[in-house]
Amino acid sequence: MNLFRPDRARVAHEIGATIRLALPLIAAQLAAVGTNVVDAMLAGHFSAHVLGAVAVGASIWALAIVTGIGMMMAVPPSVSQLDGAGRRPEVGALFRQALWLAVTVGVLLWFVVRHAAPLTALIGVAPGLRRDVGEFLQAISWGAPALTCYFALRGLSEGLSLTRPSMYFSLGGLILLAPLGYVLMFGKFGLEPQGARGCGIATALVLWIEMVAFATYIARHRNYRGLGLGERFDLPDLKKIGELLWVGLPMAVTLLAEGGLFVAVALVIGTLGENIVASHQVALNVASLFFMIPLGLAMAITVRVGNAVGRGDAVGVRYAGLCGIGLTLVTQVFSAGLMLSLPHFIASLYTHDAGVIALAAQLVVLAGVFQFSDGIQVASNGALRGLKDTRVPMALTLFAYWVIGMPVGWWLAFRQGMGARGMWMGLIAGLSVAAVLLFVRFWRSSLRERWRRGASTNTSTSPT
Repeated sequence: MNLFRPDRARVAHEIGATIRLALPLIAAQLAAVGTNVVDAMLAGHFSAHVLGAVAVGASIWALAIVTGIGMMMAVPPSVSQLDGAGRRPEVGALFRQALWLAVTVGVLLWFVVRHAAPLTALIGVAPGLRRDVGEFLQAISWGAPALTCYFALRGLSEGLSLTRPSMYFSLGGLILLAPLGYVLMFGKFGLEPQGARGCGIATALVLWIEMVAFATYIARHRNYRGLGLGERFDLPDLKKIGELLWVGLPMAVTLLAEGGLFVAVALVIGTLGENIVASHQVALNVASLFFMIPLGLAMAITVRVGNAVGRGDAVGVRYAGLCGIGLTLVTQVFSAGLMLSLPHFIASLYTHDAGVIALAAQLVVLAGVFQFSDGIQVASNGALRGLKDTRVPMALTLFAYWVIGMPVGWWLAFRQGMGARGMWMGLIAGLSVAAVLLFVRFWRSSLRERWRRGASTNTSTSPT
């Protein structure tokens, strides 16, 4: 691939293929964010106390979600590489081991979440909230095994370039959560009002329904035939599970590093006053919502790169990665444009408090600035996942977020007196360093001689 003279037909094909894969994934990720919105709205209408308990409990549960998702992110590139190599009959054996891993991780997360309530005292949660937080965590913990198995199913489907089912079942779960949560939280049809506990029960039930529905769909749909998914029962194969862990564990650490950075920023900003905290939450919600677009694209890039690796197509690896990253930058122009041009309008959608709107608008502008860095880092990471290159990216992101981003943010916030704006500038610094390091890592990895040798048996540069 000549960077300055790319094959226009192939670029167009690659962009089209990536968009077709990404659109359902973006919708699925937006639906996942929507569950948090539904929970918050229901809890807020129940009482401010329950809203606080659900907010704290959801923050702890979010760490479990990130861990589970990260561990199962080894499935899509593994499946896509087999699919690209024309080795579909081997997918079944891989998937059965992925299920063993999903069940094991799910049970561990169930245990940890059930016993996480004492953490609320350590992080300074008000004593009056702790009982309800504990009840929420006890209830929602039952959904952990369903969550990990659901993402194993998603990984299988997405690795085969079948992304619409992820959208269907994520949107279906979102639609189901609202009435179910309302009935359980407010106590309808003769049930006792459950409050925060009801919110946790509803979310866990929806996760199980999503997982069973997805499994049924895969078992019956013709697109998954010939994979040997249920042809026999396999006992755990520690070697194959270890290979999945080798890829998945660094992804989980990477996601926890990024998520932990935002949690730490929130805790630091929490010491600066209620209005500042509210402003931060508004800007963070906006940034999180727009982040679903590059995240969905990154998942699609993983599949496209993995397919090219499976074919032994070094040129295809570079086209898939660079076209995907370029497409992500285009979407970030849109996101950044909205944030930079309409910050006060966006902030006013969340609150009528003039003071909160003024500060939130400043933070929304800063969020607009890091859209490009955020897009490049998540897209580059997606491309590297397609190469099953996860350990070095883990180290690079830990360095960028915790050696650069957090210290710079703290120094600007407290030493330079910039407050919340300083912490957000630290986020910009961390994400920018991550973007440069991860992009360079993909560029160098895609040019390695071993990829050229792998592509020597595939001299055609036409799209596949």
